[in-house]
Amino acid sequence: MVKPNALHHLAISTGDMKSQIEFFTDVLGMELVALYWMHGVEGAWHGFLRLNENCAIAFVYSDKIRDTKPVPGVSHAGNPADPSAPGTMQHLALNVDTTSDLLNMRDRIRSRGVNVLGPVHHGFCSSIYFAGPEGLALEVATSGGVEHPLGANTWIDTEVQALAGITDEELQRFVKPALYEGEGGMLDQPPYDPAKPHQTLPDEQYKMMLKTPDEVITQMMSEPTPPT
Repeated sequence: MVKPNALHHLAISTGDMKSQIEFFTDVLGMELVALYWMHGVEGAWHGFLRLNENCAIAFVYSDKIRDTKPVPGVSHAGNPADPSAPGTMQHLALNVDTTSDLLNMRDRIRSRGVNVLGPVHHGFCSSIYFAGPEGLALEVATSGGVEHPLGANTWIDTEVQALAGITDEELQRFVKPALYEGEGGMLDQPPYDPAKPHQTLPDEQYKMMLKTPDEVITQMMSEPTPPT
């Protein structure tokens, strides 16, 4: 079945790349594995911090980001309970494997002078909560040895299902998505449909890109050579 199987990277805007790298390497112990001009985006840098061989947290810096004023409750939540605008990151939760790892992670964070609350037990995981630079709302969690692991039979509340406007028929489709094996990459770009989600790009440029053959987009936009 064709579906994503892990997080490759989560990109977070930053106005202070150095402070984010310092925090995530020293406080959380993640390795910096890339720092380079963001491909195809003039004036922007990318910084990648490794979680594992296939998963990273990425930060994006530009002067435009630096000069954009954060607004708690709009641009970001500020803690794991408060709101932020639809489509923005509300909080970032990082995984460890065991409760012992979670407690040792709490020790590491506190040893760097950063306040952290928890653990709080949620049934399917246990979590600790703290803040990162620029108002990031952060969590470290473990589902190791939990009593009630995530699953549709246990963790779907019918009251919340109704509030979300999800019918029983729709729920079954969501719990067991349709299988799809792909067509070997041979499916053509569908026609532009304003009812579908789209990237925020200049309208005429975007529509022209959608009409451009895939192999031309790949050739024009790819930059596979490392900076050093």
